[in-house]
Amino acid sequence: MAKRTAPCLLLRDAILAVTLAVAAAAGSDPSKIGICHGRVGSNLPSPAAAAALLRQNGVTKARLFLPDPAVLPAFAAAGVDLVLGVPNENLTFLSASGPDGARQWLQSAVLAHAPAERLRYLAVGNEVLYNNQFYAPHLVPAMENLHAALVALGLDDRVAVSSAHASSVLAASYPPSAGAFDAASLPVLRPMLRFLADTGSPFMVNTYPFISHVNDPANVQLEYALFGDGAAPVRDGELVYTNLFDATVDALVAALEKEGFGAVPVAVTETGWPTAGHPAATPQNAAAYNAKIVERAARGVGTPRRPGVPVETFLFDLYDEDGKPGTEFERHFGIFRADGSKVYDISFA
Repeated sequence: MAKRTAPCLLLRDAILAVTLAVAAAAGSDPSKIGICHGRVGSNLPSPAAAAALLRQNGVTKARLFLPDPAVLPAFAAAGVDLVLGVPNENLTFLSASGPDGARQWLQSAVLAHAPAERLRYLAVGNEVLYNNQFYAPHLVPAMENLHAALVALGLDDRVAVSSAHASSVLAASYPPSAGAFDAASLPVLRPMLRFLADTGSPFMVNTYPFISHVNDPANVQLEYALFGDGAAPVRDGELVYTNLFDATVDALVAALEKEGFGAVPVAVTETGWPTAGHPAATPQNAAAYNAKIVERAARGVGTPRRPGVPVETFLFDLYDEDGKPGTEFERHFGIFRADGSKVYDISFA
């Protein structure tokens, strides 16, 4: 059996390598860390100050959650490459309007405020399959129309289209080789995976080992969530996992393979660790987790299932957002204070 599957594995790995090479050529280097910039706060610095802070710290990629005309020009002027969110509430229009309507939206909402050379991805919808099922039927048609609009504008080689998912898109994730998508989401996911494979775009996921630990501390030990040296390893056949981040990414890879799309890369569009609001939410733990994410991205270590294949990753969040709803720790993911100083010591090089 191994001899029969080996050529398939080699072909899959070759396709994946080509996809990553194309992404790097387009300016999206997976070894460079990005940072998310949410703006649900009352004391946030100006967009120009936020963009300048990123560049001062050697960060050249950011994720913005919507095409805010007050924010886009500042980040573009600073030379920051963008993962730009397309809000969920825009999906019904973009689904129904066809490529021409999507092109008009793209030109007025995005390209009027930022040049195309600053765009790397359009993240169409955020966690739609997790908490916005109303928009689910509109998700893939909106993605297809936006891609067609990019083709018409001659930008499809520069800007990729995908959608960011919660890690709960997986119905099974333990052990990682058992990774499988939620069956209820497959009617949307299967055409989306075909679209991602056809356009060379990554599968985007938001994953928070911190939240997994908080929700199930008995089974998700703090050290395992934190990349800790004392974490008990998880053995999955011949592969060994020493942290939940790798295990989650590889569970997604296994799910992709089960659906026949093993060559689609995975990008982590949100991950991070809060500094307050829970006993495990401390500046020390946040520094340890985020530093490990940066270091692993820079070395391109990949994961046990995809060794040496870097995972493009965006840390959440640039600043605390005191206007976010939910549990207290949700408001304390910021890496920087409003005055530009670091909440804890971290380098992004």
